[in-house]
Amino acid sequence: MAPLDLLALDTLLSDEERQIRAVVRQLVDDRVRPEVPQWYEDGQVPVRDLAREFGRIGLLGMHLTGYGCAGASAVAYGVACLELEAGDSGVRSLVSVQGSLAMYAIWRYGSEEQKQRWLPRMATGEAIGCFGLTEPDHGSDPASMTTGARRDGTDWVLTGTKMWITNAPVADVAVIWARTDDGVRGFVVPMDSPGVAAREIRHKMSLRASSTGEIVLDGVRLPADAVLPDAAGLRAPLSCLTEARYGIVWGALGAARDCLHTTLDYAGTRQQFGRPLAGFQLTQAKLADMAVELQKGYLLALHLGRLADAGALRPEQVSVGKLNNVREALAIARQCRTILGANGISGEYPLMRHANNLESVLTYEGTSEIHQLVIGQRLTGLAAFA
Repeated sequence: MAPLDLLALDTLLSDEERQIRAVVRQLVDDRVRPEVPQWYEDGQVPVRDLAREFGRIGLLGMHLTGYGCAGASAVAYGVACLELEAGDSGVRSLVSVQGSLAMYAIWRYGSEEQKQRWLPRMATGEAIGCFGLTEPDHGSDPASMTTGARRDGTDWVLTGTKMWITNAPVADVAVIWARTDDGVRGFVVPMDSPGVAAREIRHKMSLRASSTGEIVLDGVRLPADAVLPDAAGLRAPLSCLTEARYGIVWGALGAARDCLHTTLDYAGTRQQFGRPLAGFQLTQAKLADMAVELQKGYLLALHLGRLADAGALRPEQVSVGKLNNVREALAIARQCRTILGANGISGEYPLMRHANNLESVLTYEGTSEIHQLVIGQRLTGLAAFA
């Protein structure tokens, strides 16, 4: 039995949602699974090739409307993220950063000229985007960012450094957030602009099948129309993070499902003490607990997706999903590893790769502690961030 068949959760999806899931699952099976162990080991991933393939089936910015985007539902986007992360968290991150951060920022806050220039090419994967908010000294506290933008005549001049930026080393365009005299503003920055440099971050132990970089902005001169006209203050970049976190709520379940599916297969065939591992009570207790948590996480993600499609999803509700589903997915990956014993650390199985990736997913787009404080503020009415 497949892990998500336990409660017949397929019956909760529409025919269109199941069809989209099947298309993405097939692409992951054909394109990602055969190669991702080597990508992970090498720390290299063919971002541009993948982006074009994802663009061909409408995955990039799929929940946005117009400009070549598919206009799919939030739930359809969620099940796509689940299937992508069942392949690898880094592959799902490519799609999330492209669509829910870079494209969404331009789509939601950009001028019509910015949208026409970038979104159609980003939707096809011809142009790669990234999202520059995090800095070397400011991750969970973006209000303390030091990257600045100043006026010089009609131009803007940007100076600063962004860190841990997915897609940065291969990106064509970055959405950069900087402090100005009028507060935090967003800028659309072509990566070939003079003064822009991107450096690949090496020696990662997690998300190795993802291109991650540092962006250095050294007096980058941009025209007046580079600013996102409808983005003012931190509320704008934080709304983009909410979009990306929603995809993570679903994506983490994909990593957990892949671990549990692998473990069920292994436990059914691995013989110890004259019987399959799956025949021992302790093993079945572990499998049962993991399956229950996976079902609960799926129901939570689906509920949030339906709220999003109804226009009723709130940021703290996304925090509930991200906090719970990533935390439980990581616990499932670790527990599955114990059932495989020494084989659990082998690259022949995806468990350690998923567990290592989920350590990053636990941290990015808001650490567990940040999401606990978001939920705590909702419950108490008191902010405890400082």
